[in-house]
Amino acid sequence: MESFGSGDVKVDASDRDGGMKPLPRYIMSSVSWRDTMANSTEALHSALDSFRIELPSWGFADTGTRFGKFLQDSAASTLAEKFADAGQVHSLTGVCPTVALHVLWDLPAGTDLKEVQKLSHQFGVRPGSINPNVFQDQEYKHGSLANERPEIRKKALDHILDSVELAKQLGCRDLAPWFADGSNYPGTANIRRRKQWMSDGLKTVHKALDPTQRLLIEYKPFEPAFYHSDLADWGMALLLARAAGPQAYVLVDTGHHYQAQNIEQIVAWLLSENMLGGFHFNDRRYADDDLTLGSIDPYQVFRIFAEIRHYEWETGKPADIAYMVDQSHNLKNKVEAMIQTVMTAQSLYAKAALIDHQALEAARNEHRLIDAENCLKDAFETDVRPELRRWREKHGLSADPLRAFRESGYTERVAKERAGRKKSAVSYA
Repeated sequence: MESFGSGDVKVDASDRDGGMKPLPRYIMSSVSWRDTMANSTEALHSALDSFRIELPSWGFADTGTRFGKFLQDSAASTLAEKFADAGQVHSLTGVCPTVALHVLWDLPAGTDLKEVQKLSHQFGVRPGSINPNVFQDQEYKHGSLANERPEIRKKALDHILDSVELAKQLGCRDLAPWFADGSNYPGTANIRRRKQWMSDGLKTVHKALDPTQRLLIEYKPFEPAFYHSDLADWGMALLLARAAGPQAYVLVDTGHHYQAQNIEQIVAWLLSENMLGGFHFNDRRYADDDLTLGSIDPYQVFRIFAEIRHYEWETGKPADIAYMVDQSHNLKNKVEAMIQTVMTAQSLYAKAALIDHQALEAARNEHRLIDAENCLKDAFETDVRPELRRWREKHGLSADPLRAFRESGYTERVAKERAGRKKSAVSYA
């Protein structure tokens, strides 16, 4: 296993394919080893320099499950508090300059957008993706853009179009709607007609975008619709995105898949089709659990990053992907959980940056299956924490952002300031 700062590695060639195959890349002279490690360090630092991840405003608010909301004294209740918390994460990690905003929860009718810009300057984080809400109001219990009633479809469309305008005024590129549309019982919905209504609505939204904006179409196989969801998988999202127009792409939420589904294959296909627009990162044990990134299966997140890095190596160009967090910190401290997720994302992305793509491609082409698999495993098992600490210190950041946050006393201070406020147990965030 590679590790930074290690000495020479001695491996008996007879232990590898009977000595008949070319030796793996890490069996080399000490000079060559040092050169390789220097190149690996450079690749790792370069990857970290370009890696950015967007924070969700709702991740700092009190959230819960379908059965109830769990309150924390230090949780954010206002947009200013959400910006303040996000600013803490960005100041300590250096890689989270934007905050995803939810229109209904963060930008209700009458919001002065100049005040939003003031918050941005005050706390050092900008508005990021804009997320419409077409699932919370009672009118949407039978769907939004796919609703049988034209007046409901119009209400949903008008809200999304208003969200496009908000995004323009705030200088935000990505519009990221999520649809809960679907049905619970056979025979209660015309699936083909609902597909067409959804497509027509998304085409209208696409026409409202300016040339710099993107429409990111998300999918979910079930919940809250349990018989059929109108946007149930990546293929449906892909078809609707292509029908909508050239500025529409697919958004992959890592929690929105069936058990054992190969998410990195979906990522590879979308990359191949130039249709991968972004991610909502979280982890899950069963379904859409919205757990912190990598808390259940960090190797899966690494494999996703590996597919992206290999695509970039093959094409020689960076993938234009919005990396966004979408989690529900019901029990963890909100800011600490976000810092933990960002640190995990950096670690897994750094590991993916260590993959020797040339060796990987050669092993694949020669059907050396173990060597090909080990190209991933070697990178994944590398302890990148020392280099992450060095990278942070090089950029004037704390070597341990989580520890620095805890020592700052921020949670205790804001808990005293926010504890006396009456908090709603109705709205999700």
